Amino acid sequence: MISKRSLIRSLCMALGFGLAGLGLPWLAHAADNSTPDGLIRQLSIETIETVKSDKAMQGGDINKIIALVDSKIMPNVNFQRMTSSAVGRYWRQATPEQQKRLQDEFKTLLMRTYAGALAQIKDQSIAIKPLRAAPTDTDVVVKTEVRGKGDPIQLDYRLEKVDSGWRIYDMNVLGIWLADQYRSTFAQEIGANGIDGLIKVLVDKNQKAAANPNAKG
Repeated sequence: MISKRSLIRSLCMALGFGLAGLGLPWLAHAADNSTPDGLIRQLSIETIETVKSDKAMQGGDINKIIALVDSKIMPNVNFQRMTSSAVGRYWRQATPEQQKRLQDEFKTLLMRTYAGALAQIKDQSIAIKPLRAAPTDTDVVVKTEVRGKGDPIQLDYRLEKVDSGWRIYDMNVLGIWLADQYRSTFAQEIGANGIDGLIKVLVDKNQKAAANPNAKG
């Protein structure tokens, strides 16, 4: 079900969003989100070092990684904005209960995708490109590259500034923004079966993944 292109994308998401901590005391602290590029740099470095050092992650301990994603990634992501952007115009048509279920299931879907990709991280590194933004900007793009064997992979982030610092709300891999990628698929499902139909598809996919955590796609 997951294509090679999707697997590359999920791998980059896992790299980029930053799974800090994972039993390493020197990583178990909140990320510095005072600057957008600083946040991405810290999360990226911590992710690479954690993945390379942790035997359980290298061995594919999906449940451990999922728990870590939930505790470490979410504080740095505006997940409601990410979900509403992926659902698009239909988000405003959803009831508050439907919105919550969409957000919960979409979050689970992405966390499992990250977890499945993390075990493949071996020798990648992240290069942060110079930030092109004014000090007063509150919505910026941080551009990076994932470097390893083969050609570099473009990995960019959209971040917004909120009262508590910077938050990620979208990312671009190989020229495709995450919200745009899911929006077309979600719209097609909603058009055919409604919002509840999309929720059911996500629930079924997540339940299948939970029942077979080590299955390939």
